[in-house]
Amino acid sequence: MFRWEIVQAVTEQRVFGIVRAAGPGEAVAAAEAVLDAGLRAVEVALTTPRALTAVARLTEQRPGALVGAGTVLDAAAARAAVESGARFLVSPNLHPEVIRAGHRYGVPVFPGVSTPTEIVRALEEGADAVKIFPASAVSPSWLRDVRAALPQVPAIPTGGVTIDNAPEWIAAGAVACGMGSALTSGGAEAAGRRVAALLARLAEEVR
Repeated sequence: MFRWEIVQAVTEQRVFGIVRAAGPGEAVAAAEAVLDAGLRAVEVALTTPRALTAVARLTEQRPGALVGAGTVLDAAAARAAVESGARFLVSPNLHPEVIRAGHRYGVPVFPGVSTPTEIVRALEEGADAVKIFPASAVSPSWLRDVRAALPQVPAIPTGGVTIDNAPEWIAAGAVACGMGSALTSGGAEAAGRRVAALLARLAEEVR
């Protein structure tokens, strides 16, 4: 897949899962729970010990899923993630070398931004989309106001997005939301119920 095709696939459902865990086994289990519930894309945060083991295992076991790596802080981590099978990279900050490394290997990158200045700089550096982080520090109305001036911004709010406010972010112009514990906590059964409910709400929102 080309970069633009991966971006389209990751954002198609308007949400992707974020997994942070105590180790690779727990990360794989949490990712499989949301994938089994219907999500097509999931990010494994590199704050998880031996996170790339989980990325590699998920890539092998779930070839149809879009498995990405998050908390990618430098070019070395970006390359290692791609070599482990990551299909997209997410950062909490804006580091041009991460974008360049991802693009060098054909992988889209979503750097973290929190101001209009950072958003514009990220676009100038070639970001495929921008991660609004932490989303809990702003609001859907903030994104709506930003997009009035910067309508070309493909925004992905992350960090504090909930089942209740995810549709508001989409209505404000977000292309997707990144969601962690709001989806994955409580075990596979609970995660499955939340994912199904959220996908149904988001489907209604984009009609």
